[in-house]
Amino acid sequence: MYIGYLNTLFICVFCSFRILALPDQITVGGIFDPYDDRQELAFRYAVERVNQDKSTLVRSTLNADIQRLPADDSFHASKKVCQLLRSGVAAIFGPQSEKTANHVQSICDALEVPHIETRWDFKLRRDEYSLNLYPHPTSLSQAYYDVLRRLEWKNFVVLYDTSEGLIRLQSLLKSNELKVTVRQLHEDSDWRPLLKDIKKSQETKIVIDVKQHRIYEILKQAAQIGLMSEYHSYFITSLDLHLVNMDDFKYSGANITSLRLVDPNKPEAVQFVEEWKYGELRYGKTIDEDIARITTESALMYDAVQLFARALDDLDRSREVDITPLYCEGDKTWPHGSSLINYMKWYSAHRSEADLLNGGGVFDTRKIGGMGAVPNMPYGMPTNGRPGMPPLVSPMDNRYGNLMMPGGMPFTNATHRPYDMVQVYGLTGLIKFDTRGFRTDFELDILELDAKFGLKKVGTWSLAGGANFTRSLVESSSGITLNLQNRTLIVTTAIVAPYTMLKETSEQLTGNDRFEGFCVDLIHEISLDLGFNYTFKLVADGSYGTKDPVTGEWDGMIRELLDHKADLGIVDFTITYEREEAVDFSMPFMNLGISIIYKKPTKKAPSLFSFMSPFSLDVWIYMATAYLGVSVLLFMLARIAPEEWDNPHPCIQDPDELENAITLSNAFWFTIGSLMQQGSDIAPKAVSTRIVAGIWWFFTLIMISSYTANLAAFLTVERMESPIEGAEDLAKQTKIKYGSKLGGSTYAFFRDSKIPTYKRMWTAMSTARPTVFTSSNTEGVERVSKSDGMFAFMMESSSIDYEVERRCDLMQVGGLLDSKSYGIALPPGSPYTNVISSGILKLKETGVLHTLKTRWWKERKGGGKCTTEDEEDGAEAAELGLDNVGGVFVVMAGGLALACVTACCEFTWKARKLATEEGATFSDELWKEIKFILNCSANSKPVRKKAPPHDSESNNYAAGGYGFTPDVLN
Repeated sequence: MYIGYLNTLFICVFCSFRILALPDQITVGGIFDPYDDRQELAFRYAVERVNQDKSTLVRSTLNADIQRLPADDSFHASKKVCQLLRSGVAAIFGPQSEKTANHVQSICDALEVPHIETRWDFKLRRDEYSLNLYPHPTSLSQAYYDVLRRLEWKNFVVLYDTSEGLIRLQSLLKSNELKVTVRQLHEDSDWRPLLKDIKKSQETKIVIDVKQHRIYEILKQAAQIGLMSEYHSYFITSLDLHLVNMDDFKYSGANITSLRLVDPNKPEAVQFVEEWKYGELRYGKTIDEDIARITTESALMYDAVQLFARALDDLDRSREVDITPLYCEGDKTWPHGSSLINYMKWYSAHRSEADLLNGGGVFDTRKIGGMGAVPNMPYGMPTNGRPGMPPLVSPMDNRYGNLMMPGGMPFTNATHRPYDMVQVYGLTGLIKFDTRGFRTDFELDILELDAKFGLKKVGTWSLAGGANFTRSLVESSSGITLNLQNRTLIVTTAIVAPYTMLKETSEQLTGNDRFEGFCVDLIHEISLDLGFNYTFKLVADGSYGTKDPVTGEWDGMIRELLDHKADLGIVDFTITYEREEAVDFSMPFMNLGISIIYKKPTKKAPSLFSFMSPFSLDVWIYMATAYLGVSVLLFMLARIAPEEWDNPHPCIQDPDELENAITLSNAFWFTIGSLMQQGSDIAPKAVSTRIVAGIWWFFTLIMISSYTANLAAFLTVERMESPIEGAEDLAKQTKIKYGSKLGGSTYAFFRDSKIPTYKRMWTAMSTARPTVFTSSNTEGVERVSKSDGMFAFMMESSSIDYEVERRCDLMQVGGLLDSKSYGIALPPGSPYTNVISSGILKLKETGVLHTLKTRWWKERKGGGKCTTEDEEDGAEAAELGLDNVGGVFVVMAGGLALACVTACCEFTWKARKLATEEGATFSDELWKEIKFILNCSANSKPVRKKAPPHDSESNNYAAGGYGFTPDVLN
């Protein structure tokens, strides 16, 4: 009996579970347009996948009721929907047509049946019973904006076919930082006229927002008119670019970027497609390869069915769920529709316990906010624990605004913690919605067309992180270098020596063999490093590039670069701000500045008095003054010094008078003899006079040595006089005309300069008649050579260096007026700018650029001809000024002062001695001696004789003389 009771209890419990459980079969409706084969397949096999995986929907199976409707047929749509509802369905999927979908949605809302869509919908609000897994338009628009900003697109053209495209691109169109030109494609299939207009506008960046089947044809026609080169970039808004055959454009060089939501190569997507194929084979059908390729909408349909099944299973675990027929003409609704749709809407919304509890532990669905993701989540597995996590035990009922158990207790899981909503990963990534039911947060892959791998993932986009490119700079550079290899680049140039010249030969040359020069060798060296081929082409009008101030149009080489008729432009091409705004430039391969080339002045004829040239006039005057001063000083000190007074008659031991040999004339003779290095028979005896003589000899030694050394240079080197020494001299005079190349960088420098000197020069040049501007630098140099010093030409210093190496009648005047550089010009947005710059930098570091310049400036084509003569001219002697020899005069002045002090000491000492011997006062003797010295006409001095010791008059001067006779030894 005990066993019988147990069996009865088991049967009752089992029956009670079956009463609360879902039906064994649950019907879901699918409405599709006639051309939605992929959508129908995805829907059908998603249902089969749910039925095979019992962990998704445990106690029931799904039955797919598929209906086909003509697109935009609202009448038949209403009938089909009502038919499905009468049969009893838990949800309706589709259709893709906007008008039909809106009609189906209104019926589902009225009967509270979930309506699940996977189409692009621009509406900014969602109905209560509607759910759309397609990324929201605002987030997609932000993704487009973020990617283009990272690609540094500032101006571009938008090509669209329907008004929906403008909605998708609203973030781009609203931005004030971007210059956007919008062009709509007409319904015809020939868009070449429109594409030609874009080409004429020189726009190289194009955004394409058209239906998928038009993408290939647009790109094909763009390639036919030359809009698919390495200088053109395309951004395609379609998320299914992988379905378009891009093989025809892989090697075009164009940069094609797109986004995708589904990676068709990941294992889950490959498995899904294989199930399609094998499933159809079971029914004896085959799928066309084009149909078998997964699309974004089909992946979204698969994820929608998976999401629906999981939500339905969670609802089934918490309450009795029955599915009953509904009638469009009745007022009965499905009571579980609200709970089921809310389970789906708030799936994967990560919430904290504070968000989950609303006072007393009640869950308030109106406060659901943030989102989150579970890392390392297995594909298709929710985090509610199937398997491994606690099972769900109660439903969500949005009609009451709370998650409640049947008994009124707060909704909890088996761990008795507030319930955190389930997260589901699908083919399109983590499926999560915001509080309004929009799928605004998702992740996209950034794709670029690669010549080797086709569409290649190069980054990702997310709402929080924006656009992030995962490729490194090395990968980008290596990809561009690989694309550059074996490609033939057109190089536009002009004939300018020594940059590009025609070979002088009797042979008939063609192609690149016709040219030689610095630029030709430079391009050749870069091509060897980067592996590309090149073809030189002369610019038709010979102009580098000048912008018309009225029309704003460029001519010359820049015009060819803008029209993409050339890939590189090289010559003595100065990098200026105006040119940089029009085209791209590589890093400089030569640095220089503006200078002046002028005819060398005629050599100055030798002067009759050229021997005076070694010293300046000031030095000659100072030397004459020194000669006079030293001579007079020597004479005065000789009269003061007692030792200079000698016995004129050596045979007479007791002379009556003494004589001074250094008379005024002898003093002049002594100094001039010393100056002329000849000497004289006059020899100073006193210390003071000898000091004067020694200092004078030192002075004459230095002066004569300096004179002799400098005289040799003046007599062997002919000096030249130039009327101008720089730009200041040109600006101050009007006799010598000056000019530059018309329309060149030098022309623009003076035209735009704000410096007063250069403004005056520009005024003089622009008003000169005849014009001082030339069509080329060569013409300007010829004009300088023939003007006989009446014309100066301004151009780059590197070109001047080349000319003066070969034309010895010309020279560079003054220094550099500015600083500038030569670079290689490329079309705007060229992908080769960085790699060309890297090649130039490598040539600089290895010394190749220096070797090339030496070859073409100093060795080839007559280089070095004027080097020797220039060196001789550079050795021109300069006259010595007072600054050079002033120190000699200082030494001489110091010596003369010392001599004067010494003479005064000797004089006073002698006067003191005489006063003592004669018994006279010192002042009387000093005054007598001074009076005699001041009597310059007397060259002899009476001898003062001593009296006998007993003679009181012995102290008197004999015969009134002033001499002194020393004791005579017997």
